[in-house]
Amino acid sequence: MPSSFRKAALCTPLGRIAGVAVTVLVLRVLCSPVAASTDLNARERGVGNDATTTQPATSSDEARRDFFPILPWSPVHGWRPPYGNPRHGVESMAECHFTVAGFARPDDLPLCERLGLAAIMAPPDDEVPWKRPWRALSDEEIDQRVRTMVKLAGDNPAVMGYFIVDEPGTREFPSLAKAVAAVKRYAPGKLAYINLFPGYATIGAPDKSQLGAASFTEYLERYVTEVRPQFISYDNYMVQYSDDLLDAGRARSYFADLLEVRRVALKHDLPFWNIVSSNQIRKNTTIPSPANMMLQAYTTLAAGGRGLSWYTYYGGSGPRPGYAYAPIDHTGNKTETWGNLQLVNHQVKTLGPIMSRLISTGVFFSGPSLPGSLPPLPGRIVRDIDAKASPRGFAPTALPVMIGEFQDAAGVDHLMIVNLSLERSANIRFQPQKTYMNKEVFSAQDGHVVPLDEEHGLWLTAGQGALLLLH
Repeated sequence: MPSSFRKAALCTPLGRIAGVAVTVLVLRVLCSPVAASTDLNARERGVGNDATTTQPATSSDEARRDFFPILPWSPVHGWRPPYGNPRHGVESMAECHFTVAGFARPDDLPLCERLGLAAIMAPPDDEVPWKRPWRALSDEEIDQRVRTMVKLAGDNPAVMGYFIVDEPGTREFPSLAKAVAAVKRYAPGKLAYINLFPGYATIGAPDKSQLGAASFTEYLERYVTEVRPQFISYDNYMVQYSDDLLDAGRARSYFADLLEVRRVALKHDLPFWNIVSSNQIRKNTTIPSPANMMLQAYTTLAAGGRGLSWYTYYGGSGPRPGYAYAPIDHTGNKTETWGNLQLVNHQVKTLGPIMSRLISTGVFFSGPSLPGSLPPLPGRIVRDIDAKASPRGFAPTALPVMIGEFQDAAGVDHLMIVNLSLERSANIRFQPQKTYMNKEVFSAQDGHVVPLDEEHGLWLTAGQGALLLLH
């Protein structure tokens, strides 16, 4: 997404379903909720629950349930005419293991369908999406604009949704509610794609701040209750803004936003998508690496995220690119980042569909150098955990970890453990709250399970996560 930081004012002072036909897309599945946490059993039933109408589908219910959105946050052909045709376009997105093409134009849809990609449609006019003046439109004009978007996209089953706006403040919410309602009316089962500010955007009066609210919590709650969206998407680039978590305050902001979006999503029975960084977000920040991209992806999964977006895919064009170290550079060529992102996306594409069937029941943290505000162990499943860089004692330093606890529909426990160190591999051993006869680890390569080696521990590379089955 076009980061808040890109705008004039800074926000803070500081393989299971590879190749599944795109016709399986249904909103009920793409936006399957994070589900109920055990401490939220009495939550309000979501205001978004009226948005579960379906898109025509020909594949099985199992395949529909298994779809996990992975989106490149870039327009394929640019935001404004004259629209270009990049050397590495939709085909390269599929090759990089994305499952959604963003942001597409109608001419891209036959190729998306052939490649098994869903598509979120770019705005049909020449206005960049973070400046679309929905608030200035009459009810009739909003209705007409949505009808035009739907008509231009046609009935190709690859269409997943329509780009409405990026980073709106609360003043935009009444108009956006009408736009979302129009999408539900004219394109049942499709998404009205809206992406929100992060919690580090400016707070305050609607006419004097980015959020237009006194807090991030108020902003999120008002968005859900006023706009009645089908899902929550927001952006969070604090892993790189913190120089790979070295700045404790910004690192705290990354996890605080992730947990707060998760809380609101659970409360209202909505899924959430996390937008994270795949470029050098600023010239003075760290660059995308296998470790920090792994960490951003796996922490999203461990928190129960139901979609992952990468900002950006393209670095821009011309002699002064907008973003360095992007997957596709300003000359239109693939970079090392592209290969690293392909590796990360492959793992998410393998594990995401498995996790889409699970219910998130808790998130916990353990280890040194973590903000005190993060929830510590014990959890429902894990009593304690030990993460070491060297089990042989060459480096006695413990390493920080994130633990996501889950259950499936049959009540079988699952566990995701994420190594939060961006410098060292971690050897993990954990003590469960109860005895499990079997502990198995899902392969992020193809989804098969192997027994956990409890004698020698579970090894995770820097930023990596693992999904475990306990039964």
